[in-house]
Amino acid sequence: MPTAGAVESVAGLRDPKSGISIAIVPSGIIDQHESRGLLSLGTLFYEPLWFSGAAVLAADDVNLATIAKADAWVALYPFLSKVVVPAGVGDIVHNRPPTDVVLLAPKASLVVRSDLHPAIQYLLLEAAAKIHSGPGIFRKAGEFPAPESIDVPLSGHARQFYKSGPPFLQRSLPFWLAVLVQQLLVVLIPVAGVLYPVVQFSPSAYDWFIERRVFKLYDELQLIEDQLASDSAGKQMVDDVLARLDRLDKRASSLQIPASYRPMLYALR
Repeated sequence: MPTAGAVESVAGLRDPKSGISIAIVPSGIIDQHESRGLLSLGTLFYEPLWFSGAAVLAADDVNLATIAKADAWVALYPFLSKVVVPAGVGDIVHNRPPTDVVLLAPKASLVVRSDLHPAIQYLLLEAAAKIHSGPGIFRKAGEFPAPESIDVPLSGHARQFYKSGPPFLQRSLPFWLAVLVQQLLVVLIPVAGVLYPVVQFSPSAYDWFIERRVFKLYDELQLIEDQLASDSAGKQMVDDVLARLDRLDKRASSLQIPASYRPMLYALR
């Protein structure tokens, strides 16, 4: 989408209705307020401030102006970097430019909306690595893209990419399948996080449930024994106690429990 420049690109990024989700923005354009809702995928290259234009490097009648006090400018404006155009780089035979030229340069960052899908972020980072990792006048091979956040916070996905490359799924599967699996994992991982303690606790809960059924019979037997042991126990209650013991025995005999718990019933009876 064509724009009038970086300022308009940033405005488009911040407008959810603009349809702009990605832009290459030089450092020093976005302030702290404008950075909300935006993320950086890293820096891509230097954008030198040419006083006469990059195409005059080899011209005989145009001299490239060097910037005085470049270090002071960088100290005052940290989003700037000092770069050097080496003597002869435009035309080494005719030594153009005739001397090293010091320039100031902001770094261009790949800026995205914070709601851009992670899979798209990784694709952009892979493309940036292929396009911008080579050597140039102002950079060594592998210097860019770089995990730098100058005006905008660095995306967590970008930080992971620079640390260990693209995710395993995108390295091993077709893109559409990797995205599908990743979306499923987003749903399944929280569910697994809930189910795991439930599964871990289930055997203990089952043991408690079965043992509780048997222990209720033990509790009833204890009540009968306590009643018989009391001083008030007389011959009148013997028939009642025997009937209660008979009912307790039948309940114990009919109780359906796993074989590993049956010794508890045997001891009860």
